Amino acid sequence: MSVPTFTLNNGVTMPALGLGVYQTPPEQTIAAVESALQVGYRHIDTAAAYGNEREVGDAIRGSGLAREDVFIETKVWITDYGYDATLHAFDKAAGKLGVDVLDLLILHQALPGEFDLTVGAYKALEKVCSDGKVRAIGVSNFMRSHLDRLLAETGIVPAVNQIEVHPYFRQSDVLAADTEHGILSQAWSPIGGITFYRDGSHGSTLQDPVIGEIAAAHDKTAAQVMLRWHLQQDRQVIPKSVTPSRIAENFDVFDFELTAEQLGAIDALDTGVRGGPEPEDITREKYGITIPEA
Repeated sequence: MSVPTFTLNNGVTMPALGLGVYQTPPEQTIAAVESALQVGYRHIDTAAAYGNEREVGDAIRGSGLAREDVFIETKVWITDYGYDATLHAFDKAAGKLGVDVLDLLILHQALPGEFDLTVGAYKALEKVCSDGKVRAIGVSNFMRSHLDRLLAETGIVPAVNQIEVHPYFRQSDVLAADTEHGILSQAWSPIGGITFYRDGSHGSTLQDPVIGEIAAAHDKTAAQVMLRWHLQQDRQVIPKSVTPSRIAENFDVFDFELTAEQLGAIDALDTGVRGGPEPEDITREKYGITIPEA
C-alpha cells in the first residue's frame, strides 16, 4: 500500500510514518531497515549521533527501490555546529548514506547556551538547501523560545521540528508553536517506551488501561492506537523497532479511525513529565561526541 503523506511548508511531501533507528546497533540496522522497506515504509530517520547512517544507506541501496522512492532524514550533532562545521557535517552524512541529496536535514538539539553556533549551523542548512543538496531542513528538540530566537535570525522557517511526544508527554505548547509557524511536528518516542522515564513511576503506555480499552474497541494493539492518535492530530511519527513483526504492526495503522472522544481520552493522559533530556541542559561539554568522517 502507499503511505499517506504530509506536505511540508516548502511543498515537499513526506511520508506520514517512518522507521526510526535510534539506539539500533549498526549490526542490526540493515536488517531492520530492510524489513521496514519490504513492509512498505518509505521514510527512514537516522542521525549522525546514532552511528548507523552508513548501514541505513546500505540497506536502502540493497532494497532495489529507486532512490527517489525513499525519504531519508538525518541530523547534525551539536559538536558539528557552526557554519563551516555544519557544511562539513552535510558532507559526512551524505558520504555515509551514499547519496548526493538528502530529503531532510535537521539540527539535533537547540544548544541554548551557545545559540550563536546553532544559528550558524542553521544558516549552513539554508545554504545546502538553496544549493539543492537538501530538499528540506528543520530542527529537533526546539522549544517555543528556541524557535522564536531561530526565526528572528534566519530566513527559512524549519519544515519539521522533531520532539518527544507520546500520551504521557504531549508537549502541547511546542505543538502549538509549531502549528503557528507552519512547522510539521514529528514525534520521537511516539509510543512512549518506559525506558525514557527516569524513575519509571508512570509505567508503560503499552499497559495503560485507557489505551488498552480503546485498542480493544478497534481490535488493534496499544501501539497502533498511539500511532493513530498522532496521525489524526497531524503529527508525523517514527516508531523504532528491530523486530520484523513489530515493524509490520506499527505500519498497520491506516485502516481505522479514533473518535474525538478517544483522542481526547488519550490527550488527558499527559503527565507533563519529560522522558528525554531537558533541551535547556544540552551542552557540548556534557553531550559532546566526535562524529567520524565519512
